[in-house]
Amino acid sequence: MSDARWSVTDGRAISFGSSVSNDDELRVCGDVRNKRVLELGLFGTIPNSVTMAQRGARSIAIDPSRESVQRARQAATNAEVTVEFHEGELADLGFLMNAVIDVALCVHQITLDTDIARLFRQVHRVLRPEAGFIFAVPHPMSAVFDGNDATARRRYGDTTPTIGELAMALQRANFSIDVMHELKPTHQPNAVAPSTLVVRARKLGS
Repeated sequence: MSDARWSVTDGRAISFGSSVSNDDELRVCGDVRNKRVLELGLFGTIPNSVTMAQRGARSIAIDPSRESVQRARQAATNAEVTVEFHEGELADLGFLMNAVIDVALCVHQITLDTDIARLFRQVHRVLRPEAGFIFAVPHPMSAVFDGNDATARRRYGDTTPTIGELAMALQRANFSIDVMHELKPTHQPNAVAPSTLVVRARKLGS
């Protein structure tokens, strides 16, 4: 059965989630033409790796779900672009040599169960010096509330990594944060808490 979520739309922007600003507005990924890019976990109605390939990138993607990889392959075929797909855990980047990636992107794949120390170390290894690692996660404060109810229902950090934990893991993996966006849904500008956290960290060292 076909899945309408995977239909191809030309000109789609790199996405950080439903109902939040995309990269055409935030410009954290920037121009990816002729850059070697890596998507860690397939995300979007069109995977971001396909979108980046449409924009002229040399695109690579890894995802643990065989079904997601198969659907992404079809999306790339429909878009008439080439993406190098791999099935595996996000930190299993042994197929990549050191310092070969210009941009790494991970959208809504990092959870409380993610070994972020290992993931960040592996991303650091494959990035070129000063290259950007961009990731988006549900904002840790949004998990405290149910929708737009202002009453806290959970403790901060109980269900998602905290901003402090993410920042410390990046520092220990030798990254420097240079951009951080706390995004509210475009249709709820007065929301109790931001829905999405977008971070760009630069690789330090070689």
